[in-house]
Amino acid sequence: MRSQQGADAARPRRGGWLLALAILASAGGAYAWRNREHPAAPKPAARAPAPIPVTLARVEQGPLAVVLGGLGTVQAYNTVQVRSRVDGQIETIAFREGQVVKKGDLLAQIDPRPYQAALEQAKAKKAQDEANVKNARADLERYTKLGDYASRQQTDTQTATVNQLTAQIAGDQAAIDNATTQLSYATIKAPIDGVTGFRLIDVGNIVNAAQQTAIVTIAQVEPIAVVYTAPEEQLGEVMRALAAGTVPVEAWSTDGMTRLSEGRLDLVNNQVDTATGTVRLKASFANADHALWPGLSVSTKMRTGTIPDAVTVPDDAVQHGPKGLYAFVVDDRSHAHMQPITVGRSTDGRTQVTQGLSPGQTVVWRGQSRVQEGALVAEAKPAGSSHSTADAADNAALASSEAR
Repeated sequence: MRSQQGADAARPRRGGWLLALAILASAGGAYAWRNREHPAAPKPAARAPAPIPVTLARVEQGPLAVVLGGLGTVQAYNTVQVRSRVDGQIETIAFREGQVVKKGDLLAQIDPRPYQAALEQAKAKKAQDEANVKNARADLERYTKLGDYASRQQTDTQTATVNQLTAQIAGDQAAIDNATTQLSYATIKAPIDGVTGFRLIDVGNIVNAAQQTAIVTIAQVEPIAVVYTAPEEQLGEVMRALAAGTVPVEAWSTDGMTRLSEGRLDLVNNQVDTATGTVRLKASFANADHALWPGLSVSTKMRTGTIPDAVTVPDDAVQHGPKGLYAFVVDDRSHAHMQPITVGRSTDGRTQVTQGLSPGQTVVWRGQSRVQEGALVAEAKPAGSSHSTADAADNAALASSEAR
């Protein structure tokens, strides 16, 4: 009885397993049929690496200026502290602070009345002495005409009187000249062309010739000078260039971005500073636009010669590596290769290559940070080119279609 019941219980369990096996077999057959009708697409082949965008440049050959750089300070060509040469009260200040003045322009007026009076007194004294000498000469003529009737002593005495009065007249003229000079000092004029600074004395103040405080300082800025230094190793080169003719010098802003003025070398100092190993140089500039101002710090570029057939590349094409300097040279297949180089002078953004490159070769100018030996490179398109605009439009259209 129990065995019959166990057999009856086992029979439904075997039926369930058989049903599950049938379902799995049916699903496997359907999957195989589907794969036969629609085989899986093959995997795409690996894409070749895209060229690295860089900026390229040609190795050129031609004249290269030899330029020596330096740092300097602008100095006024002449500086004058205007002081009073006489005592008195200032009645007028005739200039504005910062005004451009010419030589002879009125700057200040000191009360001239005491000096005018001294001049009139000297003139009066001369007139008095001239009258006296006229009378003495008349007496001398009368004594001379009397002949034997006048004693020799009287004649000699009268002659001495005439000479004495004549000498007094000469002294009177000197006094007049001195009084005229003192009177002229009461009118203070600009001694040079230049620009006035701050006014240091106001109207109404008493000034004197011994006073240390100036009325104003005038700085000559047309022309103007720049004093700068050069290493002692360059002294021979500078002296040879100066002996050969004019040495052009340019003054630039300290950041090297703006050229301020063009001038010429005027002076090489007569000694080298042993503490710094440099020599001081002085250049002059016309400075008609007042781009240079006294006290301004500038950088200088002094052209001492020209290399006629220099092989050059842009400065940024020269790279620094563990083994020295190199440049990436691009071959006919647009692959970049590291080329060791030796360089010389650098002027106006180009560097002379003395060894390692030949004229006409193509080098990587910018974008070397991603370039490695043998890398495939391509000329980067300008940001605003029509091709870039078209590519941007195509990309936008593709993105729009993919969104839909």
